Amino acid sequence: MMRDNSTKRISDRIDWTLFLLLLLLSIFSIASIYSAQMAMPDKQNFAFKQGIVLLGSTCIIFVMMLFEPEQYEKMTWYLYGFSLFVLLALLLAPDSVAPVIKGQQSWFVLPGLGTLQPSEFAKITYIMAMSLILKRHKDVHISRSHKTDLWLIGKLSLCTMAPLSLIMQQPDFGTSLVFIAMLCGYILVSSIPWHWIFLVFGSGGAIAGGAIYIALSKPEWLEAVGVERYALGRLYSWLSPQEYASGDGLQLIRSMMAIGSGQMDGKAYGERDVYIPESHTDFIFSVIAEQFGFIGASFLIGIFFLLLYHLTQIAITTRRAYDSYICIGMISMLSFHIFQNIGMTMQLLPITGIPLPFISYGGSSLLSNMILIGLVFSIRFYEKEFMFESDRTDVRLM
Repeated sequence: MMRDNSTKRISDRIDWTLFLLLLLLSIFSIASIYSAQMAMPDKQNFAFKQGIVLLGSTCIIFVMMLFEPEQYEKMTWYLYGFSLFVLLALLLAPDSVAPVIKGQQSWFVLPGLGTLQPSEFAKITYIMAMSLILKRHKDVHISRSHKTDLWLIGKLSLCTMAPLSLIMQQPDFGTSLVFIAMLCGYILVSSIPWHWIFLVFGSGGAIAGGAIYIALSKPEWLEAVGVERYALGRLYSWLSPQEYASGDGLQLIRSMMAIGSGQMDGKAYGERDVYIPESHTDFIFSVIAEQFGFIGASFLIGIFFLLLYHLTQIAITTRRAYDSYICIGMISMLSFHIFQNIGMTMQLLPITGIPLPFISYGGSSLLSNMILIGLVFSIRFYEKEFMFESDRTDVRLM
């Protein structure tokens, strides 16, 4: 027997653990962005702008909690189609509306408001669409076979290729990797046999390895198919930053200097010695490590770990498969963002321009992440309780 939790007090239905984690991340974001802007020649108040987006997105979360997850599920394909339309419109828009910035046509210019990056919001609709595909596939195909497994891989791949192909045209290689990471996350929990998973991942790894080999030995081949020179420069500067210290390697060298100079407990607030260009965006972790030291950086990583752990708990315990897969998509996206962003500041991974979730300055990234969090708040707010465990509909993740 299922029991509606609507009789509970509203305060008891809010996920206060998730709220606390977001609050801690927001404090980290404002403090680190303010520290970064103090050393910048451009005296814009980026921390204030970030705070405005945080307040606005917090209001959006409460608005999203007015609607049940079932209503978002019904809107999935409409929103997914609209996001594809916007991505296509971005490529066709004139330079006055969608200018090329740093070699990419990834943003709409909104007079008086700044820029808007549609690919960030496409992540939301993509997660919703992939979750719905998995949920409906398992509803229809109760018994699995090689045919149904291949059909599921095909559907997930087609759903991924639609936004991915448009984003690659911008070209935005970093965001494209995020979509591939989310696809991998969904395949892992799709109940597809491991030999198929090894085949898919092995093929992807071979393609990636081949592309890196070609980039190092025959870069003109990649340029012939449309790969920009700046993308290859990021790869070379990652492998040999000292050789490109006056160009692509500058940020990486200074990032590692900043992280090392922070030592154990950091420096007095605002007293930073290493200037990193655009440190308030992609290289915000370098600012945190220098300003707050190893202790502060570890504390931030700990908050991220707790956030991912909490989302995992929700994915496991929620009663509806669609809601569970929404959380899986978020976990895949956030894990890749965190690992890639922090790794690239320490030369563990190539520089891709992927922001640190909830921390880096950027309205589109922050707003899209908060909308996804709003979905989770809605899931928790309308979670149904079961008087008897046997009444629960199991969600098969593996």
